[in-house]
Amino acid sequence: MPSLAVTGATGNIGGRVARRLADAGHAQLLLVRDPSRAPDLPGTTVARAAFADRDAVRRALEGVRVVLMVSAAESVDRVDQHRAFVDAAADAGVAHLVYTSFAGAAADATFTLARDHHATEQHIRASGIGFTFLRDNLYADFLPGMVGDDDVLRGPAGDGRAAVVAQDDIADAATAVLTDPEQHAGRTYDLTGPQALTLHDIAAVLAEATGRTITYHPETVEEAYRSRAKYGAPDWQLDAWVSTYTAIADGELDGVSDAVPALTGHPATSLADLLRRRRGR
Repeated sequence: MPSLAVTGATGNIGGRVARRLADAGHAQLLLVRDPSRAPDLPGTTVARAAFADRDAVRRALEGVRVVLMVSAAESVDRVDQHRAFVDAAADAGVAHLVYTSFAGAAADATFTLARDHHATEQHIRASGIGFTFLRDNLYADFLPGMVGDDDVLRGPAGDGRAAVVAQDDIADAATAVLTDPEQHAGRTYDLTGPQALTLHDIAAVLAEATGRTITYHPETVEEAYRSRAKYGAPDWQLDAWVSTYTAIADGELDGVSDAVPALTGHPATSLADLLRRRRGR
């Protein structure tokens, strides 16, 4: 049985980490909901285990010492899923959880889903399992998709700033922690890009990268809810979408950390560099 396990291996972060571990020759267990979608990597074992299935998680993790717990997909019951997974990991004897949290995780965070991450962090602390929390800022990789068909980036972020971070940097940092967990026990790392950007800045970087005329329109909160109501999302999802921007406006995502270079040995990736790399693929 491998001593390392990775959840979310079919997704953006877990998949990147799994590939890095495989490339470095580490045996690992991949916990996935659909084994047919698991990446085919050397030295890997695959187990089917949804977060909420405590029995399946406990069986899969018996003998595993260190687990990357990638936060579950956004849902109304995500905290319940997380708690079930943590309890099962504790029952299985897992020694260390590396959890992908969010910047500014707190009970009173403006971003509603950061409150979910806080609740999960607290449950992990109470479980007695060793831990490392990786608090990711907004994913820089997602920013191009936030621009509307009319080349306008909209949201009630005002002139606030966010230290957006590249997913590859997160994966590099997570891999470093997973392969030397004792060095990082009990630590919380804010994973950020090299600078905090306003949405005006982000629009300008996106415009330069694409050759399009991309601009930022600072909506009011009321405008933000109206413009997103057409998607028919539940109230909790609308609140999450809008509070992503109000958290920026409130200054909760503007802190720049040296955690990425300290953990990975390379500079944090700027948004401009990320976009250049994507164009070169």
